[in-house]
Amino acid sequence: MHRIAVIGTGYVGLVSGTCFAEMGHQVICADRDEGKIARLQQGGMPIYEPGLKELVSSNLLAQRLSFTSLISDAIVESDIIFIAVGTPTEDNGDVDMTQVNSVIASIAAYSTTSKIIVMKSTVPVGTGRWVEEQLKSLVAAHLDMHVVSNPEFLREGSAIEDTFHPDRVVIGADHPEAGARIAALHAPLRTELLLTDRESAELIKYASNAFLAAKISFINEMAHVCEKVGANVGLVAKGMGLDRRIGPHFLNAGIGYGGSCFPKDTKAQLKLAQNVDYDFKILRSVIEVNHLQRERFVHKIEQAVGNLNGKQIAVLGLAFKPNTDDLRDAPALDIIAALKDRGAIVNAYDPVSTGHAARLLPEVNLLTDPYLALNEADAVVITTEWEDIRRLNWRLVRGLVKQPLIVDGRNIFEPEEMSRLGFTYVSIGRKTVALDMVTS
Repeated sequence: MHRIAVIGTGYVGLVSGTCFAEMGHQVICADRDEGKIARLQQGGMPIYEPGLKELVSSNLLAQRLSFTSLISDAIVESDIIFIAVGTPTEDNGDVDMTQVNSVIASIAAYSTTSKIIVMKSTVPVGTGRWVEEQLKSLVAAHLDMHVVSNPEFLREGSAIEDTFHPDRVVIGADHPEAGARIAALHAPLRTELLLTDRESAELIKYASNAFLAAKISFINEMAHVCEKVGANVGLVAKGMGLDRRIGPHFLNAGIGYGGSCFPKDTKAQLKLAQNVDYDFKILRSVIEVNHLQRERFVHKIEQAVGNLNGKQIAVLGLAFKPNTDDLRDAPALDIIAALKDRGAIVNAYDPVSTGHAARLLPEVNLLTDPYLALNEADAVVITTEWEDIRRLNWRLVRGLVKQPLIVDGRNIFEPEEMSRLGFTYVSIGRKTVALDMVTS
């Protein structure tokens, strides 16, 4: 059993700390947000993540997990400190290291014993080396302060599963003993464990997300080619994915990626390349295509509906992906803003993020009942592939809407199926099927 501190209780910190407690370690999670900590101490959740509430509650009850707003207490009581604070992207593409720097200052101020500091936050290459040098210059000479890079690869909505059954664990350490201790911490996970230098570990995180983003932008570009030549991007993607060198994942055409990782990490990787005098042309195009995909989708809606001024549009899905309430860089937000700019009246529904959306979308009618959002709609726009949306009674919906038109940004239905239900169905990279094109 290790005494572990996790600084930061966002997606990465809260899930990682809770899972380490579940593995039998003594974990204290710390965050300066006193309101968030008070809520967690009572078993409340600041985020939506399937299964997390139950796991937090059981480990609180077992007294393996605790929460504090006193960073100093977490530092003093631990021998391994995970840093999992936010590293947002600044306007110029640089990574904002304010929160990381604050944690480092606290570790230096309150450490009275040797520590292993594990960087979970996504940080620029070279950060681990810089942090270790800083700590060694600030703490007492007899204290050993070793910094290890341990990037996270969690997917929101399946973060617990990804923690306990990861594809790989990457540990970047320049001190063999520190690396071995963090490797032993992950040994029960029984997965591929890659030991590297710190710089390689830091870059693996950025490279992985940049590559996955590239797959998304590539298939979205292919979708436009499909529309021009009459092909079906779903079948094209399936044919590509059957090649084991390519694989089927991240080849779903749609309105592009969003969330807290891909947008931030692709921009940071591009900035990193610029800082070493390299023009990363492929990544620049990936980011551009992702931005254009939202604009193209709005144009597709406009083509289907006509003049949007005064039209009532039902938008289904706000979160950037299913099984999360995360609205950071969600495509739906940009699409709704563009619809509003064109004079549309927007009624929106999302199973879990409607409450969070209120301050971001003050001029949008946010509804907790999807059928109310759909009532008298001139068009139905799908922006998140929630299972709740798939399972709606679409025969009932056909009787509620003013115009039987669906513009699907996630390709969640088969066109012929929706046509049989009485809809004109517009999707991405597939032929539009009008309601009179398929007979029962």
